[in-house]
Amino acid sequence: MKHKMAIVGFGGMAGWHYDEIQTIEDLEVAGIWDIREERRSFAAEKGIHVYAGLEELLADPETDLVLIATPNDVHKPVAIAAMRAGKNVVSEKPVTLSSEDLQEMIRVSEETGRFLTVHQNRRWDEDFLTVKKILEEGKLGELFRVESRVHGSRGIPGDWRQEKEHGGGMILDWGVHLLDQMLLLLGDVPLCRVYATVTHVTNQLVDDGFYAELTFANGVTALVEVGTSNFVSLPRWYVLGTDGTAVIEDWNLKGRIVRASGVDEKDVTPVITAAGLTKTMAPRRDDSIFMEELPVVKSDVREFYHNVMAVMEGREESRIRLPQVMRVMKLMEAIEKSAETGEAVRFEQ
Repeated sequence: MKHKMAIVGFGGMAGWHYDEIQTIEDLEVAGIWDIREERRSFAAEKGIHVYAGLEELLADPETDLVLIATPNDVHKPVAIAAMRAGKNVVSEKPVTLSSEDLQEMIRVSEETGRFLTVHQNRRWDEDFLTVKKILEEGKLGELFRVESRVHGSRGIPGDWRQEKEHGGGMILDWGVHLLDQMLLLLGDVPLCRVYATVTHVTNQLVDDGFYAELTFANGVTALVEVGTSNFVSLPRWYVLGTDGTAVIEDWNLKGRIVRASGVDEKDVTPVITAAGLTKTMAPRRDDSIFMEELPVVKSDVREFYHNVMAVMEGREESRIRLPQVMRVMKLMEAIEKSAETGEAVRFEQ
């Protein structure tokens, strides 16, 4: 079954979608609309049909799917208009700016019977899938802490992402990905406590970074951090279990797993520092640990659209479930509240 999609907003991310869709069987782009003349001209030069306006796009009887790739504050009104026009909707992340807005969008989806989903593309990141596999296989023993970070040094991009009214800031831009990944790793374990701080190094209007400590009901603690003024990046993932540690340095999957071998270490050679000695922090003997390569998981992000089409045809359930999206939205709100008050916020208790 052939599906045709119209794109609202044709910036850099929409261009990425367009290129991906050229490689996906049974899905094609019918046309685009963007309020900026230069983006409409760019699309036309590429041979892409440009609608005369949003109304014409939504009225096109040939399309059954609309992709929304606009600034964040426009997602909600366009999604609602599209669903009321009989279209299924893929929204770029974050789906909207608040849990209240999301609830309204869900209500319209239910009323119209149209499929609404969010492009949480980083569920297909191979570093995330590799950590997921490590935990599923129990390679580290019992998990007690996991740390997830992205660091850059260029501040926030010089566009609408710097403006609060358009949904700018790193909590909404990158937090939505990292928090979604973290909640998926912990599954159905309730999240009890959220404590967060934000940074305003390069921008006073929106956060240009944040640090969130999450405490789950099973005792696992998680750290999620986004920084845009970090000239030395810390590891993308640092995962701690009772029997070992895994580290993934970057998106290129550079890293390793170090695990205990089971050999008893009774005689520990202390480390002698300039000011004394320590056995506690002395390195393990080589025979008491072993190192192994990461069990790298390969992925194909085009699976997202294959799933979208399968849902529209009634063959599959959505891989991006709206209750999951709502949970992440409420967690971002809890992070903002904790940062504003300087206090921990109770969550799911």
